[in-house]
Amino acid sequence: MRLPLPQFSSQNRRPDHIAEVIETATSEFLAQCLEPDDLSFAVMPPFGSWVKATDEESGNCIYAVVYHATTSPIDSVHRARALGLSLQELQEQQPQIFAMLKTEFRAAIVGFQPLQMPQNGARQDPSAPSNTLSNTIYQHLPPRPPQVHQAVYYCEPEDVIRFSEQLDFLRTLLQVTGAPVDSLAAAAIREIYRLRQADRDWLVAAGRTLSVLLKDDYDRLRVILSQIHL
Repeated sequence: MRLPLPQFSSQNRRPDHIAEVIETATSEFLAQCLEPDDLSFAVMPPFGSWVKATDEESGNCIYAVVYHATTSPIDSVHRARALGLSLQELQEQQPQIFAMLKTEFRAAIVGFQPLQMPQNGARQDPSAPSNTLSNTIYQHLPPRPPQVHQAVYYCEPEDVIRFSEQLDFLRTLLQVTGAPVDSLAAAAIREIYRLRQADRDWLVAAGRTLSVLLKDDYDRLRVILSQIHL
Protein backbone atom coordinates (compact mmCIF):
# COMPACT_ATOMS: atom_id res chain seq x y z
CA MET A 1 0.00 0.00 0.00
CA ARG A 2 1.35 3.42 -0.94
CA LEU A 3 1.33 5.75 2.03
CA PRO A 4 0.42 9.43 1.68
CA LEU A 5 3.14 12.03 1.57
CA PRO A 6 4.00 13.24 5.09
CA GLN A 7 2.49 16.69 5.37
CA PHE A 8 4.50 19.29 7.23
CA SER A 9 3.55 22.84 8.12
CA SER A 10 2.56 24.74 4.97
CA GLN A 11 2.96 28.18 6.51
CA ASN A 12 6.29 28.72 4.77
CA ARG A 13 5.31 26.94 1.58
CA ARG A 14 5.25 29.03 -1.58
CA PRO A 15 1.74 29.36 -3.11
CA ASP A 16 2.98 27.89 -6.40
CA HIS A 17 4.48 24.83 -4.66
CA ILE A 18 1.94 22.22 -5.70
CA ALA A 19 3.57 18.80 -5.67
CA GLU A 20 6.55 16.59 -5.02
CA VAL A 21 8.35 14.22 -7.39
CA ILE A 22 7.72 10.58 -6.47
CA GLU A 23 9.02 8.84 -9.63
CA THR A 24 11.50 10.13 -12.15
CA ALA A 25 12.79 9.16 -15.58
CA THR A 26 14.93 10.67 -18.32
CA SER A 27 12.06 12.30 -20.22
CA GLU A 28 9.32 12.75 -17.61
CA PHE A 29 8.44 12.62 -13.93
CA LEU A 30 5.50 11.58 -11.77
CA ALA A 31 4.51 13.97 -8.98
CA GLN A 32 2.06 13.71 -6.12
CA CYS A 33 0.06 16.84 -5.29
CA LEU A 34 0.43 18.18 -1.78
CA GLU A 35 -2.62 17.89 0.41
CA PRO A 36 -4.52 21.14 1.11
CA ASP A 37 -4.89 22.45 4.64
CA ASP A 38 -8.68 22.20 4.58
CA LEU A 39 -10.97 19.27 3.87
CA SER A 40 -10.94 19.25 0.09
CA PHE A 41 -9.36 17.38 -2.78
CA ALA A 42 -5.83 18.26 -3.83
CA VAL A 43 -5.82 20.66 -6.77
CA MET A 44 -5.21 18.76 -10.00
CA PRO A 45 -3.02 20.76 -12.42
CA PRO A 46 -4.75 21.34 -15.77
CA PHE A 47 -3.91 19.25 -18.82
CA GLY A 48 -1.22 21.10 -20.78
CA SER A 49 -0.20 23.34 -17.87
CA TRP A 50 3.45 24.28 -17.33
CA VAL A 51 5.37 23.19 -14.24
CA LYS A 52 8.99 23.30 -13.14
CA ALA A 53 11.29 21.54 -10.71
CA THR A 54 14.93 21.98 -9.76
CA ASP A 55 17.53 19.26 -9.86
CA GLU A 56 19.24 20.28 -6.64
CA GLU A 57 22.49 18.51 -7.49
CA SER A 58 23.13 20.33 -10.79
CA GLY A 59 21.00 23.40 -10.09
CA ASN A 60 19.17 23.04 -13.41
CA CYS A 61 15.61 24.38 -13.48
CA ILE A 62 13.63 21.81 -15.45
CA TYR A 63 10.48 22.74 -17.37
CA ALA A 64 7.71 20.26 -18.12
CA VAL A 65 4.14 20.08 -19.42
CA VAL A 66 1.43 18.11 -17.60
CA TYR A 67 -0.03 15.40 -19.84
CA HIS A 68 -1.81 13.00 -17.46
CA ALA A 69 -3.42 13.39 -14.02
CA THR A 70 -5.33 11.04 -11.74
CA THR A 71 -7.05 10.99 -8.36
CA SER A 72 -7.26 7.55 -6.81
CA PRO A 73 -7.25 5.76 -3.44
CA ILE A 74 -3.94 5.52 -1.62
CA ASP A 75 -4.79 1.87 -0.97
CA SER A 76 -4.41 0.25 -4.39
CA VAL A 77 -6.44 -2.78 -3.29
CA HIS A 78 -9.73 -1.00 -2.57
CA ARG A 79 -11.43 1.19 -5.16
CA ALA A 80 -13.43 4.28 -4.34
CA ARG A 81 -17.20 3.74 -4.45
CA ALA A 82 -20.07 6.09 -5.15
CA LEU A 83 -21.58 7.56 -1.99
CA GLY A 84 -24.18 9.91 -3.47
CA LEU A 85 -22.96 12.83 -1.36
CA SER A 86 -22.09 16.40 -2.27
CA LEU A 87 -18.67 17.82 -1.47
CA GLN A 88 -20.09 19.60 1.59
CA GLU A 89 -21.78 16.40 2.78
CA LEU A 90 -18.52 14.49 2.34
CA GLN A 91 -16.74 17.06 4.47
CA GLU A 92 -19.35 16.77 7.20
CA GLN A 93 -20.08 13.03 7.15
CA GLN A 94 -17.01 11.33 5.65
CA PRO A 95 -14.02 13.61 6.33
CA GLN A 96 -11.65 10.64 6.34
CA ILE A 97 -12.26 10.26 2.59
CA PHE A 98 -9.88 13.13 1.81
CA ALA A 99 -6.98 11.47 3.62
CA MET A 100 -7.56 8.25 1.67
CA LEU A 101 -7.11 9.75 -1.79
CA LYS A 102 -4.06 10.95 -3.68
CA THR A 103 -3.75 13.13 -6.78
CA GLU A 104 -0.83 12.50 -9.10
CA PHE A 105 0.25 13.81 -12.47
CA ARG A 106 2.82 13.03 -15.13
CA ALA A 107 4.74 15.80 -16.84
CA ALA A 108 6.83 15.58 -20.01
CA ILE A 109 10.18 17.35 -19.75
CA VAL A 110 10.61 19.90 -22.55
CA GLY A 111 13.76 21.80 -21.55
CA PHE A 112 15.88 23.27 -18.79
CA GLN A 113 17.68 26.40 -17.62
CA PRO A 114 21.13 25.98 -16.05
CA LEU A 115 22.76 27.98 -13.31
CA GLN A 116 24.62 31.10 -14.34
CA MET A 117 28.34 30.39 -14.27
CA PRO A 118 30.42 32.73 -12.09
CA GLN A 119 32.91 34.96 -13.86
CA ASN A 120 35.89 33.07 -12.41
CA GLY A 121 34.59 29.86 -13.98
CA ALA A 122 34.24 28.05 -10.65
CA ARG A 123 31.30 25.69 -10.20
CA GLN A 124 28.57 27.09 -7.98
CA ASP A 125 27.07 25.20 -5.10
CA PRO A 126 23.50 24.52 -6.41
CA SER A 127 22.11 24.75 -2.88
CA ALA A 128 23.45 28.25 -2.30
CA PRO A 129 20.54 30.72 -1.90
CA SER A 130 22.27 33.46 -3.91
CA ASN A 131 22.50 31.41 -7.11
CA THR A 132 20.85 32.80 -10.22
CA LEU A 133 19.78 31.05 -13.40
CA SER A 134 21.43 31.67 -16.73
CA ASN A 135 19.55 33.61 -19.42
CA THR A 136 20.02 30.63 -21.73
CA ILE A 137 17.19 28.11 -22.04
CA TYR A 138 17.73 24.75 -23.70
CA GLN A 139 14.79 23.01 -25.33
CA HIS A 140 16.10 19.49 -25.10
CA LEU A 141 16.33 16.90 -22.33
CA PRO A 142 18.54 17.89 -19.37
CA PRO A 143 21.47 15.70 -18.29
CA ARG A 144 19.22 14.32 -15.55
CA PRO A 145 15.62 14.85 -14.45
CA PRO A 146 14.55 16.24 -11.08
CA GLN A 147 15.12 13.67 -8.38
CA VAL A 148 12.60 12.02 -6.08
CA HIS A 149 11.22 14.33 -3.35
CA GLN A 150 12.13 17.51 -5.24
CA ALA A 151 9.46 20.23 -5.14
CA VAL A 152 7.30 20.93 -8.19
CA TYR A 153 5.99 24.44 -8.86
CA TYR A 154 3.62 26.08 -11.31
CA CYS A 155 5.60 28.11 -13.84
CA GLU A 156 5.30 31.86 -13.53
CA PRO A 157 3.80 33.59 -16.62
CA GLU A 158 7.14 35.22 -17.42
CA ASP A 159 8.81 31.79 -17.28
CA VAL A 160 6.44 30.42 -19.92
CA ILE A 161 6.71 33.49 -22.13
CA ARG A 162 10.50 33.42 -22.02
CA PHE A 163 10.62 29.66 -22.65
CA SER A 164 8.27 29.92 -25.64
CA GLU A 165 10.53 32.33 -27.54
CA GLN A 166 11.78 29.13 -29.14
CA LEU A 167 9.40 26.51 -30.53
CA ASP A 168 11.51 23.34 -30.51
CA PHE A 169 9.48 22.08 -27.54
CA LEU A 170 6.57 21.36 -29.91
CA ARG A 171 8.49 18.44 -31.40
CA THR A 172 8.91 16.95 -27.92
CA LEU A 173 5.18 17.29 -27.15
CA LEU A 174 4.23 15.58 -30.41
CA GLN A 175 6.42 12.61 -29.46
CA VAL A 176 5.12 12.00 -25.91
CA THR A 177 4.06 8.38 -25.56
CA GLY A 178 0.80 7.41 -23.90
CA ALA A 179 -0.79 10.83 -24.39
CA PRO A 180 -3.25 12.44 -26.86
CA VAL A 181 -0.38 14.41 -28.38
CA ASP A 182 -2.47 16.62 -30.68
CA SER A 183 -4.62 17.77 -27.77
CA LEU A 184 -1.51 18.15 -25.60
CA ALA A 185 0.22 20.42 -28.13
CA ALA A 186 -2.99 22.44 -28.50
CA ALA A 187 -3.39 22.83 -24.72
CA ALA A 188 0.22 23.95 -24.24
CA ILE A 189 -0.02 26.43 -27.12
CA ARG A 190 -3.38 27.68 -25.87
CA GLU A 191 -1.91 28.48 -22.46
CA ILE A 192 1.04 30.33 -24.02
CA TYR A 193 -1.30 32.21 -26.36
CA ARG A 194 -3.34 33.34 -23.35
CA LEU A 195 -0.26 34.42 -21.40
CA ARG A 196 1.03 36.30 -24.44
CA GLN A 197 -2.29 38.16 -24.58
CA ALA A 198 -3.31 36.82 -28.00
CA ASP A 199 -0.03 37.54 -29.76
CA ARG A 200 -1.06 36.63 -33.31
CA ASP A 201 2.48 36.79 -34.71
CA TRP A 202 3.63 34.19 -32.17
CA LEU A 203 0.63 31.97 -32.96
CA VAL A 204 1.37 32.14 -36.70
CA ALA A 205 4.97 31.12 -36.01
CA ALA A 206 3.76 28.20 -33.87
CA GLY A 207 1.37 27.12 -36.65
CA ARG A 208 4.18 27.17 -39.21
CA THR A 209 6.40 25.10 -36.93
CA LEU A 210 3.60 22.56 -36.43
CA SER A 211 3.07 22.37 -40.19
CA VAL A 212 6.72 21.40 -40.69
CA LEU A 213 6.68 18.89 -37.82
CA LEU A 214 3.47 17.28 -39.07
CA LYS A 215 4.90 17.04 -42.60
CA ASP A 216 2.02 18.99 -44.13
CA ASP A 217 -0.64 16.79 -42.50
CA TYR A 218 -3.19 19.59 -42.73
CA ASP A 219 -5.99 17.60 -41.12
CA ARG A 220 -4.00 17.19 -37.90
CA LEU A 221 -2.84 20.81 -38.08
CA ARG A 222 -6.42 22.00 -38.49
CA VAL A 223 -7.58 19.95 -35.49
CA ILE A 224 -4.79 21.31 -33.29
CA LEU A 225 -5.33 24.92 -34.31
CA SER A 226 -9.10 24.61 -33.87
CA GLN A 227 -8.51 23.94 -30.16
CA ILE A 228 -6.57 27.16 -29.61
CA HIS A 229 -8.73 29.97 -28.27
CA LEU A 230 -8.87 32.44 -25.42
